[in-house]
Amino acid sequence: MTPAAPRRGHALPVMFGIAVVVLAADTISTALALDKLAGHPTARMLYGLITVHLTLNAGAAFGFGTSYTAVIGLFGCGVILAIIVLAKRLRSRAWTIALGLLLGGAAANLGDRIFRAPGLFRGRVVDWINLPHVPWTFNPADASITCAAALIAVLALRGVRLDGTSARTLADRRPAHAADRRPAHAADHRSALDGLPHDRRS
Repeated sequence: MTPAAPRRGHALPVMFGIAVVVLAADTISTALALDKLAGHPTARMLYGLITVHLTLNAGAAFGFGTSYTAVIGLFGCGVILAIIVLAKRLRSRAWTIALGLLLGGAAANLGDRIFRAPGLFRGRVVDWINLPHVPWTFNPADASITCAAALIAVLALRGVRLDGTSARTLADRRPAHAADRRPAHAADHRSALDGLPHDRRS
């Protein structure tokens, strides 16, 4: 099933709207985590489904690459710039959602890199969520990036493009058009033969 293709003028506001919601959710939850969890032991929520514990992460999502904080920050800038450039071609609703989630998550984590201690592009991201059997602590921005990555992988595997078209759809259309043309050519050829004497039809 190919995702519906909204108008380009509608896709951009939706993408930026999703990004703003993700950014706001991460910012508000981070402020609450810093206020309520600092100096406190790990707490369990929802009957142990989620545990919360405040950590400051110098690396990428889920704590990877802690020695490359500045590089990760610059990479985040590149991701945001790439999304803005690609957004000009957006017509797919699924791609709009995916890029909105990715943009919001990347912007939230980049904000921590820029504004938090110990300094510009060296700031530590606030992580505070744990799930059972998952060894990493993460935040809503990380979750948003992960969901975006999963959705992008599915769209890539299905061949869905930013404009909502797919290689499979285009391939299915070509034989249909060719089949529609062949009977017309055959009919024209028979009509031409009908106008000739019988001994000249060969």
